[in-house]
Amino acid sequence: MHLSQTLALAGKTAVVTGSTSGIGLGIATALARAGANIVLNGFGDVAAALARIEAAGVRAAHHDADMSRPADIEALMAFATNTFGSLDILVNNAGIQYVETIEHFPAERWDQIIAVNLSATFHATRAALPIMRAAGWGRVINIASVHGLVGSVGKSAYVAAKHGVIGLTKVAALETARSGVTVNAICPGWVLTPLVQKQIDDLAHRESISTEDATLKLLGEKQPSGRFASVEQIGGVAVFLCSEAASEMRGAELKVDGGWLAQ
Repeated sequence: MHLSQTLALAGKTAVVTGSTSGIGLGIATALARAGANIVLNGFGDVAAALARIEAAGVRAAHHDADMSRPADIEALMAFATNTFGSLDILVNNAGIQYVETIEHFPAERWDQIIAVNLSATFHATRAALPIMRAAGWGRVINIASVHGLVGSVGKSAYVAAKHGVIGLTKVAALETARSGVTVNAICPGWVLTPLVQKQIDDLAHRESISTEDATLKLLGEKQPSGRFASVEQIGGVAVFLCSEAASEMRGAELKVDGGWLAQ
C-alpha cells in the first residue's frame, strides 16, 4: 500500500452502521486502511471487528445503537464526537431483509425494515450534517442497493426502503451542494458475504448440486458477470467517495452490480 493511500483519511473519524460483519465491516476496514478512526456499530463479533480495524493502525470503538431507535442513533453520533473529537464520514449501511409476497408480508416486518433501512438513514444524516457543516467538510455515503433502482418479487419493504434511500440521497445532496459536504449512494448487486455464502451452501445441499453450480444459479440472470462483488470492492468505492477526486460527485448512485442494471 502506498503511503499516500494510507494517510489519505488520517485524522478523520468515520461512523459505519451495521459494521461488525459483511459489507459494513469491509467498508470500515477500507476506511481504516486509508487512515480514518472508526466507530463500529452492530451486533456481530465485536471483538473480532475491533481487532481487524485496529490492525490497520487506527483507533476503533464500538457503539451498540439499535438503528430502529432514533434516540440510539443520536447517541451514536454523540459518541463518535465525544470519543474521537469529530464526525467526518457517515456510512449508512445497517440493513435487514425479509422476503414474502405483499399480501402475506407481516406488517411488523414492514415497519421494522423501513425503520432500519430507511428511517435510520434519515435520523443519522440529520444528526451528522450540522457537525459536518460546522467543520466545512464531510462525507455521507448511503449503502443503497440495485433494489434502490429496480424491484424484485417478494422484497416489497426492502425495495421501498432502498428506493427511499436513493431519494433521500438526492435531497441531501442538493441541500449540501454549496458546502464541503457530499452525499452519495453505493448500489451493490449480489455481494459475497457470510449470509450469502450460507444461501449458496443451502441451495447446493437442497438441490444436490456443486457450490459452483449453486453460485451460478443464485446469480442467475440478475448479475451478467456471473461473479459476486466483494466487500473489498465496495470498501474501495467508499474510500474513493471520500477523496478529493469525488468532491463534486453529489447525489450519485454508484452501481457495483456486475452489469445487473445494464440489462
